[in-house]
Amino acid sequence: MARYQETTHTETLHLPPAITSRGVAATELRPWGAFTVLEEGRGYKIKRIEVKPGHRLSLQMHHHRSEHWIVVSGTARVTCGEQEVLLSNNESTYVPQCTSHRLENPGVIPLVLIEVQNGEYLGEDDIIRYQDDYARTKD
Repeated sequence: MARYQETTHTETLHLPPAITSRGVAATELRPWGAFTVLEEGRGYKIKRIEVKPGHRLSLQMHHHRSEHWIVVSGTARVTCGEQEVLLSNNESTYVPQCTSHRLENPGVIPLVLIEVQNGEYLGEDDIIRYQDDYARTKD
């Protein structure tokens, strides 16, 4: 009687450091709503942002990153530089690096969007606030 040994070979996929995920952060509450980091890697971060009806984020700018916003549900009023647009679900916009911008929910239901950040530095401290409804600007 012949004996045999069964072996299983599993291949591991090794991703280059540029696209390897660095984990997921917990949801962070803000006066205007909340955000959750869904994924982060070298040079990019993906967030789910929820803005309460009638609320808005600060008029702000980032030195080190650009942002893409894709509306999942609700209505977004976006100020980007001198332009203002209204976006609804499945519409998107791009905010270039070093451009003043603001996100607002003029609707009656929560605004949910996906934000994709790209840049050399993606820390929350890369925010220059020009105006803020919650007194978070530096004087």
